[in-house]
Amino acid sequence: METPQNSDVPAKPKPDKQLRDHPPHSMGAAIAREGGSFFKGESLVPQTTRATAQILLFLRDHLRDPSNALRATVETHIKASPAKVARHLENPLDALKLFLETVLESETSLAGFVRQVDAEWGRRFGERPHFQRGGQAPHPQDEYTHESVREDLLSLLRALSKDR
Repeated sequence: METPQNSDVPAKPKPDKQLRDHPPHSMGAAIAREGGSFFKGESLVPQTTRATAQILLFLRDHLRDPSNALRATVETHIKASPAKVARHLENPLDALKLFLETVLESETSLAGFVRQVDAEWGRRFGERPHFQRGGQAPHPQDEYTHESVREDLLSLLRALSKDR
């Protein structure tokens, strides 16, 4: 038996259509709706992280450091300064250049940095580092002297200039 169709009673909407027309109001639903276009054209990796990675790759490719204590110390400083890196997102290597110039601007800052490198070397090899004191000759077995670190950092600055 057929039921007569009453044009005064609206037809009950199907569940699929109802969900499409009136989606649930939740954070998950909002993310799902916007998810397709949320990152459109953007990398999922934050710009500061990408900039830092570019600096670290440059260090890996341009710093000759058999023990890796110097590179690790520079990397530690770069990673600890995301705000400084963020100021140079257009050219992240400018942040490295600024750091190198700051270390090299005075004997005191260079000596403090070399001390950090020596400490890193000691941690890596489980040995007592040879700390060079200002005005004194370095220990004969000291891999990281004031002069050798200065030369390595100046070499990095020259490589930065060539890379432009």
